[in-house]
Amino acid sequence: MITDLASFAAAATADTIDQLRAVGREFHGRRWSLGTSSNYSVVVSREPLELLVTASGKDKSGLTRDDFVRVDAAGRVVDGSGRRSSAETLLHCTLAGMIPSVGAVLHTHSVWGTILSAADLPRGSLQIAGYEMLKGLEGIGTHDAVEEVPIFANTQDMVELSVRIRRHFAGVDWTAEGRPPCHGFLLSGHGLYTWGRDLAEARRHIEIFEFLFECVAQARMLPAGDRSPAASTGHRQSQQQQQQQQ
Repeated sequence: MITDLASFAAAATADTIDQLRAVGREFHGRRWSLGTSSNYSVVVSREPLELLVTASGKDKSGLTRDDFVRVDAAGRVVDGSGRRSSAETLLHCTLAGMIPSVGAVLHTHSVWGTILSAADLPRGSLQIAGYEMLKGLEGIGTHDAVEEVPIFANTQDMVELSVRIRRHFAGVDWTAEGRPPCHGFLLSGHGLYTWGRDLAEARRHIEIFEFLFECVAQARMLPAGDRSPAASTGHRQSQQQQQQQQ
């Protein structure tokens, strides 16, 4: 019986790894994860919290089954492999520990995400409004919505960054029904972090965000009179939110 359970667990892990490898090939092909950039993880245990995450310095277009490690809630490798996990593993652990519904976390380095995150850092967030594709984010059912994507200043100190992220989201109720309070965040001049209840949902969120980032960036290049109604939609909803808070 124990052998059967061990074999089942090994097969399930291999299947998860193959799904993550497919994500790497796709994201590299779509220019969201070039070179050794980006990192991906899946929650494999909640009690105790453990994640399967990409190893450090791996080309995402050619991930093998040996390019993943199992880590605990503090980001320490616990599988005895001797491999190093991604430098940003602690951010994955922070998100999985902070949001009970998280089953997978994905991080990309797209051109548009890099540019917009740097441009809007002084504002503290990137506002996306009025686009039909917003409905691809979990819990959003209309184009007439505003998604505020927080932007954090980039750093190589993952402990300090994790503290900033926890502080930013302190008091947020991640268990409430309906639309989640947030679907992802940006690191300035760096890239996108998003998540989902499972790998399929997290992958969808990456695809939706990357599409929306390109829309926002391309729209900003147009003459003011030719831009989409997204800006006016966002302005109207921001005014409504301010009035409700008064």
